[in-house]
Amino acid sequence: MGIVGGLVQPESNIAGLSNQVSYEITRKFALRNEFVRRAVTKMNSGAVIMPIVSLRRTSARAGGIFVVVAVVIAMVGTATAQSQELPRLETNQAYVEEVTRTTTLAINDPIAVFAFVLNSLPDRVKVYPTENYYYFSFLHNAKRYAGNIRLDASNRDEGKVIFAYYEELSEWRDESPVTHIIFDASQGVTVEKVERLVYRVSHGPKSVVFVLNDLSQVKPPANAIGPDEKFLGPIFDESAIRFFLVYNARLKIFHYILDETVKVADEFVPSRRTDRIIIGKRTDFAFYRDHRLDRKILIGVFEGNARANNYFDGPFDQLPDNSIEGETLREILLEIEPRLKGRIDRFGGSPDGAVRYMIAPYLPYRTEDELDAFDKCATSKKNPAAAYYNCFVAEYVAKRVPDAPPAASKKGSRVRQ
Repeated sequence: MGIVGGLVQPESNIAGLSNQVSYEITRKFALRNEFVRRAVTKMNSGAVIMPIVSLRRTSARAGGIFVVVAVVIAMVGTATAQSQELPRLETNQAYVEEVTRTTTLAINDPIAVFAFVLNSLPDRVKVYPTENYYYFSFLHNAKRYAGNIRLDASNRDEGKVIFAYYEELSEWRDESPVTHIIFDASQGVTVEKVERLVYRVSHGPKSVVFVLNDLSQVKPPANAIGPDEKFLGPIFDESAIRFFLVYNARLKIFHYILDETVKVADEFVPSRRTDRIIIGKRTDFAFYRDHRLDRKILIGVFEGNARANNYFDGPFDQLPDNSIEGETLREILLEIEPRLKGRIDRFGGSPDGAVRYMIAPYLPYRTEDELDAFDKCATSKKNPAAAYYNCFVAEYVAKRVPDAPPAASKKGSRVRQ
C-alpha cells in the first residue's frame, strides 16, 4: 500500500517490458497501478468483554482448603486466558458518535497531521508489512483519511522517514489528492537507528520506537520450491497473509506462494469450477493448488479491493525489502530487462525513488468465473508441459486461453510507488 493518485495512460509506460514486471513512469508521489493500489482500511477498536469470577470464603478441612484453592487458581487462570482470546466488539454506536464528532486538525498541514499521528501512537509499535509501512486511518469531520509512516529500506539509515495521507478511497470514487513528504531533521523530525530493524522516530517531545518485521529466519519448505526457482524472500502482507516470493529463472516469471508454515489467517472455499482454485472468505485472495508441488500459488485479487485501495489489493507492494540480499533482485530484473542497467537501485526502484518495478503476476478479477482460465491453461494438453508455470501469470493466460479476462485495465493504468 502507500501512495495513490492521478491517472497515467498506457502510452506513458516504457514500451517492451516483460508481461509480468512493468516499469512505468509517472509524476512523483501521485500515481499507482489501478489494480494493485496500496491499502489502508477502517480498523475499529471496541470493548473487550471480560468474564468475572466471583469467589467466596469456604470452611473445610485443611486438605479440602488446598483443593478449593487449587481449583480457584485454575479457574482464574482459565478465565484470564479466555478473556485475552475473546474477539473485540465493534458497535454502530461508537461509529456514529465518532463520525458525527466535530474535530480540529490542520489537515492541509503535513507536519501538523504527522504530529497528530505520532502523538496518537504508543511509545513502541510493530510494523508488520515487509515494505515497512505503518498504516493508519482516522475520521475527521465525517471524512475518513488513510495514510502511512514508512521507514523505507533505501533511506531510513540516512535519517529520513516517509509520510503520506489522503482522503480514503472507495470503489466508485477512486481519486483523491495525496499529501506525500519525506521528513528529516531539517523539518524537526529525527530518525535514530536503535538496533537492526528498530528505529526511533521523534518530533517535538514525542518519540515512538518502530520495530520492523524480522523474517530473516523464515524459509519455505523444500517441497514448495521448484527446481527452476529461486526463493527471494518472505513477505508479510498488510492483509496479514504471508507469502514466499519466488523467481523462475527458466521462464523468467515470479510467483507469490502462500506461506503455510504458520496459521493462515483466512478460510478458503473452492471455486465452482474446480477445487484446484480456492478463494479466501476474508481476503478474497484466489490461489491455485499446484499439480506438481505441494503449494498454493496466488492467481487473483478481487478488483473491487484493488480499486478501493484497501488491505486486500495484493502483495505486490510488500516485497521482502528487509530480506533481499545484496544485488539479488536487481540482477534478476536486469536479466529480464537488460536495457534498464543504471536506472534502478537494488530494490528495483528508480534513483530518485519515484517509481519501482511492479511484480504482479496475478489477475484483478471481478467475478469468480474469470479465474477459470487459470485452470483451463494448467490442464490443457495444448499448453506445453515446459510452460506449465506460465499458466499462473495473468498476461500469459490472457493470450493462451480463449475468452480469458484481460490482465490489465482497459482504462489505462496507475503505477506503484
